[in-house]
Amino acid sequence: MKEFLSIKEFSKLSGIETTTLRYWDEIGLFSPAKRDPENNYRYYSPEQIISVNFITVLSSLNIPLKKISEIENRRNPENIVRLIEQQEKQLDLEMSKLRECYSIIHTRRELINYGIRVADGFAVVDGVRMDSRYAEDGAVAVDENSIAVMHTEDISLILGPRNNWKEGKGFFEPFTNFCNRADEIRINLSFPIGAMHESWEGFIKSPGEPHFWFSMDPTGNYNRPAGKYMIGFARSYYGQFGDLPQRMAVYAKENSLAISGPVYITYLHDEVCLKDPSQYLSQVCVAVSG
Repeated sequence: MKEFLSIKEFSKLSGIETTTLRYWDEIGLFSPAKRDPENNYRYYSPEQIISVNFITVLSSLNIPLKKISEIENRRNPENIVRLIEQQEKQLDLEMSKLRECYSIIHTRRELINYGIRVADGFAVVDGVRMDSRYAEDGAVAVDENSIAVMHTEDISLILGPRNNWKEGKGFFEPFTNFCNRADEIRINLSFPIGAMHESWEGFIKSPGEPHFWFSMDPTGNYNRPAGKYMIGFARSYYGQFGDLPQRMAVYAKENSLAISGPVYITYLHDEVCLKDPSQYLSQVCVAVSG
């Protein structure tokens, strides 16, 4: 092998772009073995492939070039271990954020797609939701104007503190209090937010004043159990349900359903996917038997 290599030859040998080699030289991180005094061309020795490996390995670990430069002349096992331990902690934090971001995307995608199916209409057969509006005999057609009974899987939530409704204060004060305490109760407000009434009676009395807000973060501390639920839908602004509570009550009576447990309100389509607040789509569900 030649004693000295041009920058193009060393680039081919090392797999590092010539522009990168020039930049490393400019910032003093990695310089050629010599320069031609007449034309200032860079020349590298083949042995420098070992030195450049120090940079490429640490750079591949997403360690900033500034840190690599700072430690270059202080390389020893102890210093390198400290450096990569710091990077390991940083990557742990980044991976945690990515996992949470993925979870938010998955949760919102599921809700939005479900809302689209509600708008289009779908079928329920023996309490199980079908992907199509049409199914075999015995199917119940469901859309945003329908009341139906469905089997649902259990869902984990993060339940916020109990709301304190004050007469004449309206919807926003309790919700703002919940948002202001989000960090304290470890809630990421990027997850969809829902509402819960402790009882059917409470929902019927004051549909727009839930006892709790909740986050649909699946790592939650509260479980909505699997089971048979009566479901209905409302297309309106937060806390506004029109005649849905009354229609659900009539449906339960006509079908001899016993209502028990909390009432859960899930916002399928909210400001994230709709600009017009009057078109927000929420689902109300409550456990039933009979």
